[in-house]
Amino acid sequence: MDEMLDRLGASIKVGLAASVTGYEVAHGELTLFAKAADIVKVATFLRDDPACQFINTIDVTAVDWPGREQRFDVVYHFLSPRLNQRIRVKIMTDEVTAVPSIIEVFHGADWFERETYDLYGVLFSGHPDMRRILTDYGFDGHPLRKDFPLTGFVELRYDDEQKRVVYDKVRLAQEFRTFDFLSPWEGTDYVLPGDEKAKGN
Repeated sequence: MDEMLDRLGASIKVGLAASVTGYEVAHGELTLFAKAADIVKVATFLRDDPACQFINTIDVTAVDWPGREQRFDVVYHFLSPRLNQRIRVKIMTDEVTAVPSIIEVFHGADWFERETYDLYGVLFSGHPDMRRILTDYGFDGHPLRKDFPLTGFVELRYDDEQKRVVYDKVRLAQEFRTFDFLSPWEGTDYVLPGDEKAKGN
């Protein structure tokens, strides 16, 4: 199985020498690494080449690496029913550089790209309807970024006086405290066996 995927990866690398920077076979899966500007060319090749025939798009998503200059890996998954194989294509981009949309090649990528924009903030150029799909239009931020706060920026609630949904800034109901997890109410007055050793150092 891995030998067949390795041959397929090598043939794609030869066919797209200027666009594919490398490939990897791991755990029975083939991953291509491509240049972001050439993703439409790569997707077209994978769909149309007789040795590939990856005619179904399964997913478009991203992975956030905030420590990198190009913090996002945009990840595409395609399926070839003819070969009974899947392939993953990874490209890198940053917060401001738009990735070309593959909608002209795979119409089913429409909502996947919108979801990636909504949850990660990855921009897609040439997309006919680049707007949020899972969060509200007035939502602040992109919730799957690793630097997004766990409590969010705003909370949504229904105001009975105004008779409408309102957004408020998040307020934590309790100040942060140091808890004794053995007694979540007030803490212990007794010394646990072994604690005296820790204080003696």
